[in-house]
Amino acid sequence: MRPVCAIFVLEPYHEDALALLQSRPNYKVVLPNNDFKADWHELADAILIRSETRLTEKDFARQKKLRVVVKQGVGVNNVDLEAAKKHGVIVCTNTPALNSESVAELILALALTLARRISEIDRRIRTGDKIIWSQTLGMSLFQKSVGVVGMDDIGKVVAQKWKGAMGGKIIAFDPYAPKDAWPDVDHLRTSSLGDLLAASDVVTMHVPLTKATRGMIGAKQLSQMKKSAILINASRGGLVNELALLRALKYKQIHGAALDAMEFEPPTLEAYSEFFEFDNVIMTPHIGASTAENQSQSGVEAAETVFAVLEGTGEPGRLV
Repeated sequence: MRPVCAIFVLEPYHEDALALLQSRPNYKVVLPNNDFKADWHELADAILIRSETRLTEKDFARQKKLRVVVKQGVGVNNVDLEAAKKHGVIVCTNTPALNSESVAELILALALTLARRISEIDRRIRTGDKIIWSQTLGMSLFQKSVGVVGMDDIGKVVAQKWKGAMGGKIIAFDPYAPKDAWPDVDHLRTSSLGDLLAASDVVTMHVPLTKATRGMIGAKQLSQMKKSAILINASRGGLVNELALLRALKYKQIHGAALDAMEFEPPTLEAYSEFFEFDNVIMTPHIGASTAENQSQSGVEAAETVFAVLEGTGEPGRLV
């Protein structure tokens, strides 16, 4: 009989994922509310995390028998991959395509909410303001262009949904994507970020946070955008220089901005009070993947990844 393995779930996971983890024999599952959760360094064969848990060199040095870390969702800025590799720990993540539909839905919702001033008007009604139709005009996105910065899976789904819903032009920029990327998406690919910014009515970010991409939307890039343009970042905080964005909003250089990813998450009144002064700003606490359907599916996939690694049948989504 295979020896019992200990799986520590360090953050909340969907009940479907937890049920799957607990359904297998020869596995001891420690849930986030268990008092023994803090003992994972000594006892865990596998840990399941999300974005809140940060794994450092010290963590990997302390662990006694850890074989695999599985992170639900894409992006591993919270895991020291070099330290994991050094200490022989496998790190896996969900396939990027898994979150695509949910995140793309949010991006379209944010664009429409800003363009039609939905959240602004709702807030005004709740405070008793009298809404005069002729003075509360929104902006139509029908046949408007969207600029997709980064041709990843999510960006592709955004492009497809935009084409279907808005009938607008798709402009894409990604110096690293293969030349034949997106063969089934009608799009114009540009080799210049500046050209995309100048031509797009909505700009949406879809790149990982690296040294090269940090602050890639700064004062210069914001000045290249249309005054009627909307900027959306539902990718990673740090891609947009927030001080430069604040200045652009103050001087009405762009129509508005929607941020589901920012430098400090979740956004608080203390950290972002100046942004909250603007009706043309929407902030959400990185909820792109936060649908019940997606959390179930991605949580179950994370659980299956743990089983695959511990049972030696595969290493799906392995990064190191």
